Amino acid sequence: MIVELGHFALIAAFAVAIAQTVVPLVGAHKGWSDWMALGRPAASLQFWLVLFSFGALTYAFVTSDFSLQLVVMNSHTDKPMLYKISGVWGNHEGSLLLWVVILALFGATAAWFGNQLPPTLRARVLGVQGSISVAFLAFILFTSNPFLRLEFPPFNGEDLNPLLQDPGLAFHPPFLYLGYVGLSMAYSFAVAALLEGRVDAAWGRWVRPWTLAAWLFLTIGIALGSWWAYYELGWGGFWFWDPVENASFMPWLIAAALLHSAIVVEKREALKSWTILLAILAFGFSLIGTFIVRSGVLTSVHAFANDPERGVYILGILVFFTGGALLLFAIRGGAMEAKGVFSTVSRESALVFNNVLLAVSCFVVFIGTMWPLIAEMAFDRKLSVGPPFFNAAFTPFVIGLAALLPLGAVLPWKRADAARAMKPLWYALALAVFMGALVWAMQTGRSAGGPLGAGLGVWLVVGAGVDLYLRTGQKGSLSQRFGRVVRLPRADWGKAVAHAGFGITIFGVAALMAWEQEDIRVLQVGESLTVGKYEVVLEDVSRVEGPNYLSTMARMHVYEDGRDIGVLFPEKRIYPVAAMPTTEAGIDNGFWRDVYAVIGDPQQGGGWAVRVYIKPFANWIWGGAIIMSLGGVLSLSDRRYRVAAGARRRREAAAQGVPAE
Repeated sequence: MIVELGHFALIAAFAVAIAQTVVPLVGAHKGWSDWMALGRPAASLQFWLVLFSFGALTYAFVTSDFSLQLVVMNSHTDKPMLYKISGVWGNHEGSLLLWVVILALFGATAAWFGNQLPPTLRARVLGVQGSISVAFLAFILFTSNPFLRLEFPPFNGEDLNPLLQDPGLAFHPPFLYLGYVGLSMAYSFAVAALLEGRVDAAWGRWVRPWTLAAWLFLTIGIALGSWWAYYELGWGGFWFWDPVENASFMPWLIAAALLHSAIVVEKREALKSWTILLAILAFGFSLIGTFIVRSGVLTSVHAFANDPERGVYILGILVFFTGGALLLFAIRGGAMEAKGVFSTVSRESALVFNNVLLAVSCFVVFIGTMWPLIAEMAFDRKLSVGPPFFNAAFTPFVIGLAALLPLGAVLPWKRADAARAMKPLWYALALAVFMGALVWAMQTGRSAGGPLGAGLGVWLVVGAGVDLYLRTGQKGSLSQRFGRVVRLPRADWGKAVAHAGFGITIFGVAALMAWEQEDIRVLQVGESLTVGKYEVVLEDVSRVEGPNYLSTMARMHVYEDGRDIGVLFPEKRIYPVAAMPTTEAGIDNGFWRDVYAVIGDPQQGGGWAVRVYIKPFANWIWGGAIIMSLGGVLSLSDRRYRVAAGARRRREAAAQGVPAE
């Protein structure tokens, strides 16, 4: 009964989404306040209906209701509870329903907390957001219904993909979807602004929290996915330029550009058309990512759907929303008159350069990701674009971006003197050069990437500290200025912390490139291998039975210069129901390094294939991502995001002698 109610709620949500789309948009066009007001209760009702539907599907998974086809295909009675729940979104239909829940949540949030928005703009935002819901609810109901019943239910299910039975993958998709779908709000604000024919500083302040929230969730989701690939897949890498990895990275880059561009709109009322275009493209790349994951046109270890017919539907959604918004932009974009004027050397110019670097780097990733598909369709040639291309083509833009950030952060608005702005950063530059030279001298090879990345990491971290210090003013003692630093607005702290986190991640990647060591051997039980100053002894290999898998588990003792530092338990698992093997690396995590061990297959002559890596500063990569996310949280918690836009609008209305809307 609960499953049927969930299906009915999904159908009802589809009808409500149609009303949320049509009525507020018509009301805003005609100036009918009653019609515009309908958008708010419709957005709330749609959310509660979709949430109930998702809850009903979750209930079916938790209770192992094998009369539901989706539960049979993605669950099993012996599966741990965490993976029964995560199995809800570990498949195409369930993950699409989670997507719609988050989409409805963002629309409802705009309805609940959008009191400071002008009624016409709010109605248009909710109407556009509702139209996106209509498209995806139709997609679910007509092509991907998660509530299909089986006439003859089996006694047990086929289990979830073993690669997805991991805590990292349990939380990775929801965070990614929060980021993907969060960009729909920036899109809705952009299209609503084009329909209104007006973009001002208040619009820039309204759109920034939504963009910041989406960027924050994308950062967490990408970091979780990278961390999962590091310890789960067994090859020891943190980024492989896989098509699905790139699918999440592209909107992250555009969202970062949009975030910086919206600052210029808010502070200087410049770059209006460019910011609108970025908002459209950010959500467009989210839809491209959805197409890549679900269409099966590109092969990826992360993809969980391979259905070209569904891919055509998603392609239609992509063309309609992105193409339609770009057409509207072509018609109305010229009306977005920029008021702010700035010189070549200014913070505005630095932010423009920042946007260009981020946008072009996204375009490079897009070309590399889609080129195999383009080559096969246009030239009938099967090509592969791998890490060498991406590393060579993408890295220069990261270098330029990292080099620019500290200077751009301290440049004044409108007009600046580069030499004067650079003066307080000379110490940071000297320290960065020293660190680069030190890494060059200490690295195992002679690659320029390690020293350059280490220097840029120090430049970013110290530059962020200098930026905070300069915001305390020129007067007062050191203790007084320190007190003023502590009292700075959270948005200032958030910017500095995020930039510092970016620097720490760059440093971690560079140090890993410069100092990583590895060895691959065939070891008999009792034998050891030495990597650097670490000795790893293969003490035992045993068979272990897990809750729903069988494991070949090795016991490896690790010694550093003769000192016992721990035991590692790498595994090779086989999931009998899915008949699929997985690798579980054994990792001794440390602040300065990871000792990373993988057990391979037994060899014909006896012994086991063993791989051991020493990965210096590996955890700094994800530590930097955590710090970047913390910066986003600090900025998002700044009270000015919630009240200043409305206060400004009320002050302007009072000055003109008219009541605020």
